[in-house]
Amino acid sequence: MAEQKIPYKIYLAEDEIPKQWYNVRADMKTKPAPLLNPATLEPMTFDDLRPVFCDELVKQELDDDTAYIDIPQEIQDFYKMYRPAPLVRAYCLEKKLQTPAKIYYKFEGNNTSGSHKLNSAIAQAYYAKKQGLKGVTTETGAGQWGTALSMACSYFDLDCKVYMVKVSYEQKPFRREVMRTYGASVTPSPSETTNVGRQILERYPGTTGSLGCAISEAVEVATTNDGYRYVLGSVLNQVLLHQSVIGLETKAAMDKYNITPDIIIGCAGGGSNLGGLISPFMGEKLRGEKDYDIIAVEPASCPSFTRGKYAYDFCDTGMVCPLAKMYTLGSGFIPSANHAGGLRFHGMSSTLSQLYHDGYMRAVSVEQTSVFEAAEQFARVEGILPAPESSHAIRVAIDEALKCKETGEEKTILFGLTGTGYFDLVAYQKFNDGEMSDYIPTDEELQKSFDSLPKVDK
Repeated sequence: MAEQKIPYKIYLAEDEIPKQWYNVRADMKTKPAPLLNPATLEPMTFDDLRPVFCDELVKQELDDDTAYIDIPQEIQDFYKMYRPAPLVRAYCLEKKLQTPAKIYYKFEGNNTSGSHKLNSAIAQAYYAKKQGLKGVTTETGAGQWGTALSMACSYFDLDCKVYMVKVSYEQKPFRREVMRTYGASVTPSPSETTNVGRQILERYPGTTGSLGCAISEAVEVATTNDGYRYVLGSVLNQVLLHQSVIGLETKAAMDKYNITPDIIIGCAGGGSNLGGLISPFMGEKLRGEKDYDIIAVEPASCPSFTRGKYAYDFCDTGMVCPLAKMYTLGSGFIPSANHAGGLRFHGMSSTLSQLYHDGYMRAVSVEQTSVFEAAEQFARVEGILPAPESSHAIRVAIDEALKCKETGEEKTILFGLTGTGYFDLVAYQKFNDGEMSDYIPTDEELQKSFDSLPKVDK
């Protein structure tokens, strides 16, 4: 199809929204290592996980073989409120950069929660309601996941208890108020309201918190209150499954106009957005049908892929969750109080970790000030104020486009724009006022955390 006929925004029709989620694990020759019971160090079974997660979600978590899983009709109907999400050609950014590269981004911010997180939140709330539960507990970093889950729980009339990383709770009061508007209770983590929270505060007095801390508190509350289960917005296999709607829509839109990306870029914290965006493309790569340069972008302040260890580790700081084999900085690692709260997790999805370990993708880390430079450049020409997390992908997309400018290569670049940054204006203010800094952990700091990794001979 002729270049000039490709629109700025490519939409799918309503009946083209995916009706099945894609499970990339089905095409992986080497499956992700199983979750381990921290008491026995044996693989977690369905019965082991039932007290923590909803039954149907446990089945999805453990399913390494089913390639496509039907999306329940009620979830499909909810998706139609804000999906399909547009695939946008960044013509203005291309012109500004004077690059021969073609740049596309999948924009997931066209819903009230402001991010891609709603894709999994509504699914997890649906299964909780179907099971007859009273409510769910969760953690949130920047607040996108907590916002999305509070919306989903409101839709299904479920109670929602959110433990929000303390630094984000303080930096982003308006995100907190959106959650409360949808009926959720929001507690800064670590807190005095749980046993594990009190232990963390005693061990790390004055800490600004981390996703690992908040997970520990949310899991404790879920497992000590009848009728509640814990739900997670990233990292888990089930979450990457739900988020595959991003990649499935993206691929369908690109196929519609005979567009094939050379480079696919996503920000990486726990893996929900990156895993969702790349899933069908990665499936083609795993099956030997096509090849793509897939890039995970993480903050230099929390570099689990680029500087972490591939090992079994706890998913939470309180060490109450199962052990996952992943690229990790250690469950005791508490990253600096940067402004990309959704990327401040010490580990990475076991699925993505396995793919990275096997060489199917690469990773880069970028510094915070460089990320906000890219965010402002993008906002000024494309008209969207991006979330700090998304801006990590923007940074590398710009860098790759500038490489094309140097070499004259006409590559097609695709990146995920996971959400908007309108609740992140304190961060933009810090950047604009010249008060933003870049903190990169030293080798000594990381080694101290690595030394506490559990000893697992598997």
